[in-house]
Formats: sequence, C-alpha cells, structure tokens
Amino acid sequence: MPTYTALTTLVGEPAAQALGVALEALEPAPTGVGVFEVEDGSGLWEVGGYFLEQPSDIELALLTAMHNAKPFVVSEIPETDWVAHVRRELAPVEAGRFFVYGSHDADKVPADKVSLLIEAAMAFGTGHHGTTQGCLLSLEDYVAEGGRAKNVIDVGCGTAVLAMGASAVWGEVVIASDIDPVAVDVAEVNAQANGMADKITCLEAIGFGHEQIAAKAPFDLIFANILKGPLIDLAPDMNANCVVGGTIILSGLLIDQAEEVQAVYEGAGFQLSQRRDIGEWTALRMRKK
Repeated sequence: MPTYTALTTLVGEPAAQALGVALEALEPAPTGVGVFEVEDGSGLWEVGGYFLEQPSDIELALLTAMHNAKPFVVSEIPETDWVAHVRRELAPVEAGRFFVYGSHDADKVPADKVSLLIEAAMAFGTGHHGTTQGCLLSLEDYVAEGGRAKNVIDVGCGTAVLAMGASAVWGEVVIASDIDPVAVDVAEVNAQANGMADKITCLEAIGFGHEQIAAKAPFDLIFANILKGPLIDLAPDMNANCVVGGTIILSGLLIDQAEEVQAVYEGAGFQLSQRRDIGEWTALRMRKK
C-alpha cells in the first residue's frame, strides 16, 4: 500500500505548531504529523503529514490559506521494505579504531577494531551520517592525544553509538540520555546487543535534567550530537556540568552553523581544540577553561 506525504513551510514556530494541530484534524486523518525548524537561519518551519490515503487538495489549500503557508506539496511514496533497503545501502563504517556495522555484516568485523553493532532497523546514528562519524573521529583523536575520561555522558544519544564507543575505549559506565523515549529504548537494545548492558545507563531526559545525571555531574567528557538550536540553549548547562579541563564534542551542525555555535561556547567558557568537517557537517571538540 502506498503512503502519501504532504509538506509545506511557513514562518515562525507558533504558526507552524497551529498548522500541525489543524493538519491532524483532517479526514482522512494523517498517520503522523511533524513540525520542524528549517536549520538554515531563515526562520522557516516545515510542517508535514503522512497519510495512508491521498489527502484532499481542497482541504490542504484551505489550510495553507488559513495559516499563511506555502502550498502543500503532495507526494506518493511506494511501498518499500525499508529494513531490507537500509541493509543493502548501509555498508560498515570505519572511523579510526571504531567499526560500526549491522548484524548482516557480522562476518566482516576486523579483529583489531572496536566493533559496535547497530541494527539497520535503528538507522539514526549508525555511523554513516557525517555528524556521527565526526564525533567518533574526534573521540579517536582525543584518545590519541592522551585524553582519558572516567565520567562520560552522551546527551541526545540516539542509538548510543557514541556512549558505547567511549565505554569500549575506557571500560567506564557511560550515561546515554535522550529526550525521545523511543531512542532510549533503542539505546538499551543496542547496549544489550553489544554486551554493554551494565556499562550504558540509558535515561530519558531533557538536556541534563535528570536526578541520576545530576548525581554524576560534573563530567570529564560530554557528547552532544543534536542540532544547532538545542546546542546553543545547552551552553550554560554544558559549562555547569563539565569539569574544568574537561572536553565536549558537539555536532549535528552544518558547516555554516559551526562558527556561531563555537562563539557561543567560547562565551560560555570553552576553547576550541579541534574542528572536523565531513561533507556538509561539522564536529567541534572544545575544552572547558
């Protein structure tokens, strides 16, 4: 059965959220609605719905007129076995000492690498995205320079690949937190699959807002592979939860966003140790002064 997407953009979060609510009330009802900021500094927000039946062009046009949005673009997505597709497309990834792979490639794991199993069905954070690769390579360089962290947290952990990488290097218990409960479940499954259930503490939390995080703070090493806006908002808390001389590794950043985020963190008491660009993405490694 095909599915349909209907996507539009408009200015400002309040208007976008209101349109998202209105979109949910359509008949046929969408199976899901998403409202996201377009991370290009334009102030635009994207609103999209997913439908099992083709949505009404007339109703969509009325919504765009009522909410001052651009016309919806409706597309049909053919039925696809996405897990099989991902398994075909996602080859193992090497990032320094780290080898990130799916179970379908278990026979390719090198004996001399730190292997991290991430299932293809849990594709976000598999290591193929430039942000995840950048963070793993920044960790690799940090270790090569003599870095040692005993108290580590991965904020916005996704699959927990970064948390597992740090734990695999030093053997320490690492906190992996995420605002999304589904991501927390995924992190727990991956920790178990890698024999790290006792090494990765998976928590649902907004930033550093959890009693178990507060109990372990401040941290020697903090990963935050999220987005520009949340990274900027987290800068004061990042300082408060990092030891003096500690390291943070930030990503989820487009290259043209890196300087702004770097400046914010320099203002929050950090200095740049390394910038690594991969494709259109950047990872920043910074040290608390």
